[in-house]
Amino acid sequence: MNWVELLSPAGDLERLKIALLYGADAVYVGGKDFSLRANALNFSLEDLRVATNYTHSLKKKIFVTVNIVFHDKDIKGLEDYLGELDKIGIDAIIASDAIVFDLYNKNKYHFELHISTQASSLNYETVNFYKDLGATRVVLAREASREDIKRIKEETGLELECFIHGAMCTSISGRCVLSNYVTNRDSNRGGCAQICRFIFDSEGTTKPFSMTPKDLNMLRFIEEMINLGVNSFKVEGRMRSIYYIATVIYCYRRIINGILAKTLKEGEMKYYLDILNRCANRDSTPQFFDKIPTNKEQYFLGRDEVSNQDFLGIVIDYDENTKIATIEQRNYFKIGDKIEFFGPNREAFTYIIKEIFNENMESIEVARHPRMRVFMPVSVPLNKFDMLRIKVFDISYYL
Repeated sequence: MNWVELLSPAGDLERLKIALLYGADAVYVGGKDFSLRANALNFSLEDLRVATNYTHSLKKKIFVTVNIVFHDKDIKGLEDYLGELDKIGIDAIIASDAIVFDLYNKNKYHFELHISTQASSLNYETVNFYKDLGATRVVLAREASREDIKRIKEETGLELECFIHGAMCTSISGRCVLSNYVTNRDSNRGGCAQICRFIFDSEGTTKPFSMTPKDLNMLRFIEEMINLGVNSFKVEGRMRSIYYIATVIYCYRRIINGILAKTLKEGEMKYYLDILNRCANRDSTPQFFDKIPTNKEQYFLGRDEVSNQDFLGIVIDYDENTKIATIEQRNYFKIGDKIEFFGPNREAFTYIIKEIFNENMESIEVARHPRMRVFMPVSVPLNKFDMLRIKVFDISYYL
């Protein structure tokens, strides 16, 4: 098998740390300028210095998106910005516009050039074109089939990166102008208003209409993708929560490790699939990999997207002597609840809440205020950044 990388989104420094600790080999982030997902917090140059130093301290990699479609007024400052990224020492930029490729070759930066999925690469001639421009990796369009991936790898030998989980675009890999037309927000310069998620009235009928694609989920095809030559497995979601990132990376890390070690069991696959399907508010499907999507891969009549409330809190400290965990609460929980802890360096374990104390060490029945700090006795040692969630699935039932 070829080498593989699990690549996570990170919308800010907190998400970056969570992604790396929970098993990502690399992260991709956006700067304040020249990046899609403009509504994410994104990274200042100083943030990028901190993020790069932290990432490299773990011997992992950081990529920066410079992937907008540039208009004339967007170009100012671009060359200086790329120069600053080079000084910071990032590992690669992810770009889609020819002006970035030109500056990359002109200035001979130390970082690598990766071609964004915004370039919609779906054939080997296109990938070879980017290879000749100095690209070391191409992020294939989300619409690539297994046949596309196989042929592109055989004909180019280039590093291939493919999305394996997260939101899909109604258009071809982000080439949508619907947001521009409806809201005057340019989806190709970071302003996508996600018009495809809107519910529309249908003329002549009372039935609502939407064009929302279900999320992407490639869990069952990871081994096949490794054998096809995919090098980097990319998760979408720079605006997703720390719980979402932790859960998705945690699951795919274990799936990939199990495949590489040839120890993965079918029951484990089903367990992680259930976990992944629960942590998002849309159904998920493989989409284009094994067939052309049908109405079963899309919501045509709308649906209610209810936010998941499973995420209960995050461990911010644990006292080995008193066996007391300090928890930052995120959703309501109470004495008697059956929960589970999971974390970067542990398998999930079940726990029944017996006691909760507030910051004054007064006994309370319920933790009901988001981000309040509470204290709980837990006999199993915990680590900072471990998380607690509602207990829904038990892996022992799957094995």
